[in-house]
Amino acid sequence: MKRAVDLFAGCGGLSQGFLDAGFEIVGAFEFWSVAADCYEANFAHPVFREDLSEIDCAVKKINTLNPEIIIGGPPCQEFSHAGKRIEDKRAELTEIFAKIVAAVSPQWFVMENVDRALKSDAYAKARAIFKGAGYGLTEMVLNASLCGAPQRRMRFFCIGSLNVEDSFLTEFILESMSKTEMTLREYFGHSLGLEYYYRHPRNYCRRAIYSIDEPSATIRGVNRPVPQGYPGHTNDACERDGSLRALTTHERALIQTFPRSFKWIGNKTEMEQMIGNAVPVKLAEFVAKALSYHISTSSNLPIACNTASSHALC
Repeated sequence: MKRAVDLFAGCGGLSQGFLDAGFEIVGAFEFWSVAADCYEANFAHPVFREDLSEIDCAVKKINTLNPEIIIGGPPCQEFSHAGKRIEDKRAELTEIFAKIVAAVSPQWFVMENVDRALKSDAYAKARAIFKGAGYGLTEMVLNASLCGAPQRRMRFFCIGSLNVEDSFLTEFILESMSKTEMTLREYFGHSLGLEYYYRHPRNYCRRAIYSIDEPSATIRGVNRPVPQGYPGHTNDACERDGSLRALTTHERALIQTFPRSFKWIGNKTEMEQMIGNAVPVKLAEFVAKALSYHISTSSNLPIACNTASSHALC
């Protein structure tokens, strides 16, 4: 069981996925107090409420945990689709993540972000740091609905391994992805208790009504009710009627594939933000199992697999 530390951990989507894949999380770092409280309510290992921009102090603390793997998702709003599409000081946290990885020098790391991050200046700087530290990189944008989660959510992953060639996991990941997107009905059956739901669009040029016979649209950090003035859209899955509603906070967490037993801390706005910021747990598990495959085949160690799975990744 490999020891991992989660940086910029949020409420713990990435941690939960790695735990489910068989990794040992020995510590997490999260500066937002509400997210740290939520994380602490769900995991037995410590969460450190520390500012990771203080790199020297962070490296000293991380080294005491002796991690073999560093995982994390630096805050990304400044180059997300929902943001202003400009980069500012928060985007520098991507470079800070890379500097911490280079200083600690774990055998492996996983960094995730929004798909647009791949082409950002912040990632270009981080990539140069990773390469300078001797890491081979697998860099891919993954659709969560092809990786075990019923949500059409695009996330960028950079997976690093010391002293290997670039793209060391690309072929395996491509072969392991489902050929078809997972729908909400496939994942939940009829347990959601609805056929259609409202997801507020950024503007009314976009659809807002979805069916459970398709993947969910990206779960964002805001969740608004159906407005009285919603004009409808030609691509809506059905016409608006009196039964149409937005998803509840709990339903959104389940679509992010958090376990039903996960404890949520904070007010509704804070919970919605944490849920929207999180990595879908099943997507994190998919990536973790891919990394586990690389680790096992690199060291000739056996890897546990669920033989009931129809995909290469168990």
